[in-house]
Amino acid sequence: MKKSNVKWSLLATFMLIMTPVLSNAMHVMEGFLPVNWAITWWIIFIPFFVVGLKSITKIVKEQPKKKLLLALCGAFVFVLSALKIPSVTGSCSHPTGVGLAAILFGPSVTVVLGTIVLLFQALLLAHGGITTLGANSFSMAIVGPLVSFGLWKLFKDKIDKKVVVFLAAALGDLATYTITSIQLGLAFPDPSGGIIASIIKFLGIFFITQVPIAIAEGLLTVIIYNFISENEEREVLA
Repeated sequence: MKKSNVKWSLLATFMLIMTPVLSNAMHVMEGFLPVNWAITWWIIFIPFFVVGLKSITKIVKEQPKKKLLLALCGAFVFVLSALKIPSVTGSCSHPTGVGLAAILFGPSVTVVLGTIVLLFQALLLAHGGITTLGANSFSMAIVGPLVSFGLWKLFKDKIDKKVVVFLAAALGDLATYTITSIQLGLAFPDPSGGIIASIIKFLGIFFITQVPIAIAEGLLTVIIYNFISENEEREVLA
């Protein structure tokens, strides 16, 4: 095995070892959404997932050397999204980790990686749920990566790449929680203020803990991205 592959394998292994097993969930929990909304988000989610499967299959077939990097991105999403911090609501906030995969592979591939992580957490760690997998995947595996990728494409050649990586990861994280707040606001309108008032309440609650988490995620993503970039540069020069 190449020295670079050993480094990536050790990094991925370290991430998995550091993953906490016992923690509370931010993801919309099993059975929490009304049936009509649970079905709606599943319907919206499925086409994105199908496109993602085609993209990731193409990469694995045409660029087999990228498999380890894909695994590293998946491990990064898993570890970060498993780091739960209690929110003032009794739910939890956490990093998402999807920004790195979106930057390296694009949003369609990240849909698959994020969904696999969410499914694993729902089945084995009781984070989220199967009925709410469509909603959780839409917020964390679709919208978050789209925001991260969009920022990366727009600014990677205009400002320092480290700054772009930071912004892409941090704002992609916040976009995930913004969509979650919208999902909850739509499903549970405020009795007096309606949907908008409910969304604002959820945003206010989540962002108390999520803003500092997003900043930390942005910084960590920069570190991992730099590691990968430097490693690839060494391979080219070797």
